[in-house]
Amino acid sequence: MRAFIYTGGTVYTEHVEERPTSEDLVIAADSGYRTVQKMGITPQILVGDFDSLGEPQAPKECEILRVPAEKNSTDTHLAVDIAIERGAREIVIVGGLEGRLDHTLSTVAILEQLNERRVHAVVTNGKSRVRFLRNNGTILGRGAYRYFSIVAADPVVRGVTVEGGKYPLKNAKLKRTFQYAVSNESVGNCALIEIRRGGVWVIESMD
Repeated sequence: MRAFIYTGGTVYTEHVEERPTSEDLVIAADSGYRTVQKMGITPQILVGDFDSLGEPQAPKECEILRVPAEKNSTDTHLAVDIAIERGAREIVIVGGLEGRLDHTLSTVAILEQLNERRVHAVVTNGKSRVRFLRNNGTILGRGAYRYFSIVAADPVVRGVTVEGGKYPLKNAKLKRTFQYAVSNESVGNCALIEIRRGGVWVIESMD
């Protein structure tokens, strides 16, 4: 099952390509409820301490899960745990990439956690899209995202190959302390990224 989680932060809704279907689980995390309202989407679940949103005025068919403001997990983390408990094996997080830097870093770190739990996941705000790879590869379709970067999550990442980019790589080594695989550019319909050993964040950007 696929789950969509809408969280806080600026979302460029007109550019968000990923949209839920009637078969997907939709969760709004606190102020992410404003985003689903703007996009004309009705969530099945609304979770949070509502410090950002205020008292929610959700439709009666929406399940509201209220949590304390003082807690060990962010509202986005809680939404992810709920999605997995309800059977999600694929998660799309919309939001969480702009605003407070600590919240942004926390959100992208969730991708590594989900990779460990064998859940396929991406985070997007319409202008950027992030995924996490470990000892794996992916194909990036050009679409609206012209630029892409590979950011090392481990001290050393080995066997990095990029095909279809302006700056190709072949069996390269990346270091967390020297992030040089940044701001590459697709030159064709797609770009192929392969990581032989290590974990990276792959970040696609419109501009």
